[in-house]
Amino acid sequence: MPITIDPDSTGVAGGSAEGAIMPASYSRKVGERLRAIRRQKRLSLQEVEAASGQEFKASVLGAYERGERAISVPRLQRLARFYNVPVDQLLPNDEGPAFVLDEPTRGRANSTVRIDLRKLEGLSGPEAEMLNRYLTMIQVQRQDFNGRMLTIRRDDLRAIACILGVTVDGAGERLDDLGLKVEVGS
Repeated sequence: MPITIDPDSTGVAGGSAEGAIMPASYSRKVGERLRAIRRQKRLSLQEVEAASGQEFKASVLGAYERGERAISVPRLQRLARFYNVPVDQLLPNDEGPAFVLDEPTRGRANSTVRIDLRKLEGLSGPEAEMLNRYLTMIQVQRQDFNGRMLTIRRDDLRAIACILGVTVDGAGERLDDLGLKVEVGS
């Protein structure tokens, strides 16, 4: 007999609220996050199963993604390693109160730069390492792990200019010289 979970239930099989640890809505959010990362990696459930050496069975991973089955922390860590993302990125955003106030958002310039992350992998040296670390931080903040292209905002160019030892206006040109810049339509 298949187990079904009422969307408004506590997430406990059989519908009993006793001993419930997390609501079904949180399980669904975890599943949505797992699915989003897998799709950004452009992998099917079957491809994950095959590439993981059967560690992550397609049927079980599908149940995690649908919120029908809870994933343990050690298994979540192994899945994060498999996807090559920080483990906290497999969890939904925290909806609790913020403990640190962000600076107010300022007006943004319209200019953006797109960086080819695949080409960055081919570069070496301290400049490339620092740039890679900074761009990885941006990916984590945005929860963007497609690994191919990353759009850099004008405010991010300040830090990149410092890393590259150029002015903000010269950062785009220097990225172009390194073969990392991809033209973005105006």
